[in-house]
Amino acid sequence: MKSIKAIGVIGAGQMGNGIAQVAAVSGFDVQLSDLSEPALERARQSIEKSLEKFVAREKMTAEARDQALARITTTTRIADFTNVDLVVEAIVENEDIKFAVFKELDEVTPAHAILASNTSSISITRIAAATKRPNQVIGMHFMNPVPIMALVEIIRGLATDDATYEAVRQAAEKMGKTTVLAQDYPGFIVNRILMPMLNEAVFTLMEGVGSVEDIDAAMKLGTNQPMGPLALADFIGLDTCLAILEVLHTNLGDPKYRPCPLLRKYVDAGWLGRKSGRGFYNY
Repeated sequence: MKSIKAIGVIGAGQMGNGIAQVAAVSGFDVQLSDLSEPALERARQSIEKSLEKFVAREKMTAEARDQALARITTTTRIADFTNVDLVVEAIVENEDIKFAVFKELDEVTPAHAILASNTSSISITRIAAATKRPNQVIGMHFMNPVPIMALVEIIRGLATDDATYEAVRQAAEKMGKTTVLAQDYPGFIVNRILMPMLNEAVFTLMEGVGSVEDIDAAMKLGTNQPMGPLALADFIGLDTCLAILEVLHTNLGDPKYRPCPLLRKYVDAGWLGRKSGRGFYNY
């Protein structure tokens, strides 16, 4: 398998544009794809703003910023991914949509290309089964915000081969990330542990054990966490938290993963956290 030089990123939202940014800064040529030109323009503006902060803090030079931006091209067509060595999918946490995307990627990308998903919880083995190259499908779970967080959780599906794992590990490390290896079980490592904690914080709020502010202050000061669980849920997106919990609950069959009714109510109301302007806090 050839070395990774060109990376395609599908999804220009917060995760996708962050992945594109760190890949470009690390010297990879990047194609960033989304369904619409306005989404891609917002992503480019977000990347430019983020890189400008690094320049202002003297974490990178203006020349390095310009070189990184020059490495990023955009497209609204997955069919344009004809020269990539690795694709990282970072779209909505929905099985059917991901399966359709990976089926299309399998048809248009070079035979050697690795197909990776940034999924938070969905089975890599099931995603891989939508392709004719399951040995070259892998999970590459970046943390939010991607330019700041040091971790990439790599998930091997049942058929993922050693060459694919090693190539992705090396690519992540070239991006300055520390990797951990997780096997393909719902939620993997991070969300298997994190989501029940966030869910329990919502139950604690629903049952009146504490206020939003007191729950977050208690966990920050009592367990030395940098952000309270309710603020973190808002940051992740309450719809994303709910989707992950539903995957855990459905696939593991354990009632301890049952999403809190209050979490579901907030999502039904459109109170999704920071991205909607309201969640457990107002933004």
